Amino acid sequence: MITNYFKIASRNLWRHRGFSAINILGLATGMSACLLICLYVSFELSYDKFHSKANRIYRVVTDVETIGETSHKGSSWAYGPAMLKDFPEIESFVRLSRVSFLVRKGDAKFQEEKTLFADSTLFKVFDFKLISGNPQTALRDPLSIVFTQTAARKYFGDSDPVGQSVLLDAEGLVANVTGIVQDLPGNSQIKANMFLSASTMKRYKPDADSEWEAFEPMTYLLLKPNTSAEMLSRKFPAFLEHYAGKIMSEQKLNYSVSLEPLRDVYLHAKYIGGFETGNASYVYVFTAVAVFTMLIACINFVNLTTARSVERAKEVGMRKVVGAGRSRIAQQFISESVLICLFAFIVSVFLTALLIPHFNDLAGKKISLGIINDYLFVVAFFIVAIGIGVLAGIYPALVLSSFQPALVLKGQFKHSRKGVFLRKALVISQFAISITLMIGTLIIYIQMNYMQNKDLGFSKNQILVLDTDADPNKEVLRHALSNIHGAVAASRSSSIPGSRYQNTSSQIESSGGDFQTAGLHEFLTDFDFIDLYKMKMVAGRQFSKEFATDSAKAMIINETAAKLFGYADPKLAIGKRFRQSGVDGEIIGVIKDFHFQSLEESVQPLAMRIEPVYCNLVSVKVSPADLFQTLKSIEEQWNKLMPNRPFGYFFMNEYFDRQYRSQQQFKALFMNFAFLTIFISCLGLIGLSSYAAVQRKKEVGVRKVLGGSTASIVLLFYKDFVGLVFAAFLIASPVAYYAGQKWLESFAYRTEIPLWIFIVVASLTMVIAIITTSFQSVRAAIENPVKVLKT
Repeated sequence: MITNYFKIASRNLWRHRGFSAINILGLATGMSACLLICLYVSFELSYDKFHSKANRIYRVVTDVETIGETSHKGSSWAYGPAMLKDFPEIESFVRLSRVSFLVRKGDAKFQEEKTLFADSTLFKVFDFKLISGNPQTALRDPLSIVFTQTAARKYFGDSDPVGQSVLLDAEGLVANVTGIVQDLPGNSQIKANMFLSASTMKRYKPDADSEWEAFEPMTYLLLKPNTSAEMLSRKFPAFLEHYAGKIMSEQKLNYSVSLEPLRDVYLHAKYIGGFETGNASYVYVFTAVAVFTMLIACINFVNLTTARSVERAKEVGMRKVVGAGRSRIAQQFISESVLICLFAFIVSVFLTALLIPHFNDLAGKKISLGIINDYLFVVAFFIVAIGIGVLAGIYPALVLSSFQPALVLKGQFKHSRKGVFLRKALVISQFAISITLMIGTLIIYIQMNYMQNKDLGFSKNQILVLDTDADPNKEVLRHALSNIHGAVAASRSSSIPGSRYQNTSSQIESSGGDFQTAGLHEFLTDFDFIDLYKMKMVAGRQFSKEFATDSAKAMIINETAAKLFGYADPKLAIGKRFRQSGVDGEIIGVIKDFHFQSLEESVQPLAMRIEPVYCNLVSVKVSPADLFQTLKSIEEQWNKLMPNRPFGYFFMNEYFDRQYRSQQQFKALFMNFAFLTIFISCLGLIGLSSYAAVQRKKEVGVRKVLGGSTASIVLLFYKDFVGLVFAAFLIASPVAYYAGQKWLESFAYRTEIPLWIFIVVASLTMVIAIITTSFQSVRAAIENPVKVLKT
C-alpha cells in the first residue's frame, strides 16, 4: 500500500513538475538555510567543551573597584601559586599570558604573535594533544618551547623538531623545542602557535609569583571532583585581604575575585580582554532566524499544496466514488508531502555542501569542514524532513480529502472562508518575518557605516604601523623613516588606537586636594605622537622637548579622566600631581577625548606619558603619492637596521576597523539569510497568486465579456496581494523597530533608526510582491474568456 502511495505520488509530481519544482525549491532553500545556521550555532556552543575536565575548569576574573568605576580584569601572576597552597579544593592551575617573540632558525624568521607563556601544568588542565614530547616536563624548564604542528613545519619542515633549538628575540636566546602539540581546535578560545614555559618569564620578571598588582595572565583553576565553585568563591575575600590587603589600602582599591566556568567563558565572559570571545546575542538571533526560515518554508508548502486543490478536486471526487475512504485519501496526500520533503532534503544536502565554503568565509571561521564531517546533522535533518512532510501535509490532506464527491464532480464545490483566511494569514506571517529581517539588515548596515565614518577624535588615514618588538634600533629606525621620501612624519608609542592597552593603577591629586586612585589606560609615547595622529588639546599644552621635565615627569590625561578626578573644567586639572608606575610628576595638559577603543564602549579614562623605552610601535604618516615606492624605501630601511626581523606593517585605518570584524560578519550572515527568507516568501506569493488565478477564472472571464480591460483585471489581483503585504508591513514595523533599538543599545555610540528605512522597505516589498505575482495575474487576465466560460 505504501509503495503504491509513493508510486502515485511520484507520477503526480512529475505530471506537474513545474509546480513541484517550486515547492521542492522552497523547502530545500529553507532546509539549507536552517542546516547552515544549525552548524553555526552548534559550533559556537561547542567552544572548549572538548576538554574532558571542562566541567571542573574555571577562569579567575578580578573586579577592581576604584573611584567611580569597576573594571574587569584577569589575574596577577601570584594568584595561581597562592590559591593552590591555600585551598585544598584546587587540584591544579595553569597561567597563560599573551606575548610576541621573534623566532629564528637558520634563514627562517617569524614574529610569532600568537605565543603564550604557559605553566608546565598546561597539558594536565587542558586536553591539547601532545604529539611528541613529555606532557609533564615539556614546559617545565626555562626557555622550553612547544610548537603546534603548523608552526613547527615553518622552521623544521618534515623533520622531528623535538630536541632541536631555535633563537628567540634579537639577543638570540637559545630555546629548546620540547614538544609538538596538535594544531589547536577551531572551537578553542585559546589560540596559539607556540607555548613558551612560564619559567622563562621570570627572566624578565624575577618576582612575578609575588606580584599582586599587574593583571597580565589568565589563570585557570582545575578543581577537584565534587568541589563547589560557589563555596570556594566565598573564601576569596579573606584570601585577598591576607595577600593584597595592604596594596588595596594604600592605593584605595578593592579587589573581588569570581570564577567563570570554562564552558561559559566564550559566550558569557565578564572579562573580554583575554582570549577569543563570542557573542551570545548572535547565537540567539540566528537560532530565531533558523526557526523562522524553516517556518516560512513550511508555510510555503501548505500554501502551494492547497493552491492546487481546485485542480485535484475531481481526482478526489473520483477516488471517493470508486470507494476510497477519507483516511486513505489523506494518507495519499501525506505520502506526497513526505516525498516532496525527501526530494527537498536531497537537494538541500547538495546545496549545503556547495555553500559551506562560502558560509565559512562569511562567518570568518571554519564552521564546518564539509557536510560529510557533520553527518549527524544530515541524519537529524533527514528525520526532520520526514516530520515536516507529515506535519505540513496534514492540513492539505484534510482539506482535499473533505471534498464532497457529488458537488465536486458537478463543479459546484466551494472553499470555506476559513481556508481562504488561513492562507492569507500564512502569507502575511511569511512577509512579516521577511520584512522584519529586511529592516534589521538595514539597521545593522547603518550602524556599521556610522561606526566606520564617525569622527574618532584622531586621524587614522595614511598611517602605517610597524612593530619593532623592543628591538634596540627602534629609535634609529624611527629617525630613518621620518627622513625618507614619501614619509610626512614618524612617531613611536607603546599602543595605538584599537590595540591592546595597559590599564595602570594611578594616583592623581583630586579636586579635593587628596590623592585618589583609579585605573587609567596608559599610552606611552614620544614627543611627536599627538601631532602625527592629529589629536586636539582642550587645556594646557602637549609634550615638548623645550621642557626637560616632560621626558620624565609630565602627564597628559583625557577629558574623561579629568572628570573622573572631579575636574568639570579641564583647565583645573593642569598642574595637579600624579603618581604612576613609580613616577611622580605633574599634569601638563588635557587632551580631547578620542576613541582608542571600539564604539561599542564609551571613552575610558586615559593617561599619556613620555617613556621611549617601552615605545615599540612606529607609526609613519605617508603621502598617498607613489605609495609603492615609499613602502619599498621603508622595507629597505627595516632590512638595513633590523636584518634579523621579518618585515611587516599594517595600515592604521584597516587595523582599527578590525575591531568590527565580528559585526561585519554578523551583518553579512544576517543579510544573506534575510535574502533567503524574501526568496522563500516570494515562492509563497506565487502559490497564492496561482491559487487565486485558478479560483477566479470564471470571474475574470465574465468581467472580460462585460468589457473589463486587461489592466483593470491585473489591478484587481494586485489589490489583494498588496493588501496582504501592507498588513505584514504594519505587523513587522514595530517588532523590527523594538528589536533594532535593543540591538543598538549594546553600542555606547549608535545611530538613530531613521524613518526612511521603513519607507524603503515598504516600497521595495510592494515592488517585489507585484513582480512576483505579475506572471499569474497577467496570464489570467489575457486568457480567452470564451474558452474559460465553456469549461
